[in-house]
Amino acid sequence: MKLTKLRHIACVMMLLLVGVAVAHAQDNDMILNRPYADVKPIHFGFSVGMNFQNLAITNNGMVSDDGRFEWYADVPAHSPGFSVNVLADYRIADHFNLRVSPGLYFGNKVIRYLNHRGSADWSNQDHYKQNQNVKSTYIVLPIDLKMSAKRYHNMRPYFTTGVMYAHDLAKDRSEQLKLKDADLMFTVGMGCDFYMPFFKLCPEIKFCFGLKNLLDRNRPDLEEEEEVNKLFTQSVSKISSNMVVVTFFFE
Repeated sequence: MKLTKLRHIACVMMLLLVGVAVAHAQDNDMILNRPYADVKPIHFGFSVGMNFQNLAITNNGMVSDDGRFEWYADVPAHSPGFSVNVLADYRIADHFNLRVSPGLYFGNKVIRYLNHRGSADWSNQDHYKQNQNVKSTYIVLPIDLKMSAKRYHNMRPYFTTGVMYAHDLAKDRSEQLKLKDADLMFTVGMGCDFYMPFFKLCPEIKFCFGLKNLLDRNRPDLEEEEEVNKLFTQSVSKISSNMVVVTFFFE
């Protein structure tokens, strides 16, 4: 995902957190909700939210033997997906918690291919531009270290860092590019605990950066296809996944 879009999402999330924090502090200065919530050694919860999936594609500029094809791939737009998780939180110390939150992420990416040797005037537009719709259903296992500030009235900001294993259950990978099922991501995030009378509400934004090359070059399904279909895989050196996840935890 482009840096400007990440900044926009982060700014919106921060404004939301600040607005809720100000309103919450004004309404609850005299009432301390759930004063012993943070001293429990372990507690549980669940979350719902949205995810914005992206693929960072490294093109190598390979030209076909006949000089007609030079495919370049990118993901020009992003669609929000849905996320749901369960949570187990273990208290390590006053300001540190270990959190495990397995769940499901549903999302979609559209990869656009453009032939730099082609022309929009060609009668066969498949030789000039193509699209690939990549739907994903991830089983995720995030493990995070939560670092919290001191509680102020009924709010407590925090930062997180950790790793997340993701396995894609979607098996339709027989199009232009084939992606591997398993991925490992480094994650950083920020959020704020809001102490309600009966639960904690924790809005959070998390940035996930893929550590593996997801491009699968093993394409036996293309052995009998024409050479032009193999050029998509040959034109790409690396594909890594990135993701922004906006989550609301209920603990």
